[in-house]
Amino acid sequence: MTPNAGFASTRHALDAIVAADGTAGCAHVAALVDGDGAVRDLADAVHALCALHGSAPSLVDRAIHANGAAPLRDWLRVAAIGFDEERHLLAALTAAIGPRPSTPRAAQAEAALTGQHHALTTLASSERAGCAVGAALALLLDWHAIRNVLGVAACCAEMVLLAAAIPPQEDIIAAAATIAQKPAPARALSFGAQQLALQHRGLWQLLAARMEARNAL
Repeated sequence: MTPNAGFASTRHALDAIVAADGTAGCAHVAALVDGDGAVRDLADAVHALCALHGSAPSLVDRAIHANGAAPLRDWLRVAAIGFDEERHLLAALTAAIGPRPSTPRAAQAEAALTGQHHALTTLASSERAGCAVGAALALLLDWHAIRNVLGVAACCAEMVLLAAAIPPQEDIIAAAATIAQKPAPARALSFGAQQLALQHRGLWQLLAARMEARNAL
């Protein structure tokens, strides 16, 4: 099927949303990847990511049966298996890198993470056709940038990081073609992607604030 104009704009929007509001554009992430962060900052990031995405079912698992996911169901099943491998890796890395660093206002940070987890669960349960799938695709796309942080953390923990088990970026973008053939699901896909990206942006802002609080002690 030839993608229509609605899909084309959504496809580019998915890239733009994740690039603008997701992990790759965060200064805190750049500092961690460039080696400017302490091991405790990497540990904080790994523990937070595990709290947000380490439990089952994952956002990708939930998207398999979401409203509007039928054309992409088989692809999502394969992607969900790959993301489960990433979750297991994340759990192993969380154990290897050591405990979460002591930080002022820890209770507020825990509440913020709980709120983010709830927001993602609500997003994954959306009845709006294409919304949950958009969030899942954005998660997979953004995970490639998150992987850069995990790679640095794995090096610090002297742990071997295997190749990513999730689909390559171009396949994730192409997968949206089976959902966003019409304007309504195209808009819902973009909305779900944007909400996911914003949650990730909020996570990195929280982690940057925690780093500053520790450095101020």
